[in-house]
Amino acid sequence: MRASVGDRLVVEGTYGGELRKEGVIVRVEHDDGSPPYIVRWLEDGHETLVFPGPDARVVAGAR
Repeated sequence: MRASVGDRLVVEGTYGGELRKEGVIVRVEHDDGSPPYIVRWLEDGHETLVFPGPDARVVAGAR
């Protein structure tokens, strides 16, 4: 998985009542774009360090 600042991270809900989460990648920790990422979640604006799992995908932002 590779990402750049401004891309979106989409995490599909895989358990019971979980819903899809979407966030904007605001910082990439490695020069090659590999995880982890700092993500600002769209639902509430909080930022977290994310190590994406197999249920996540990156959607390219406007470049």
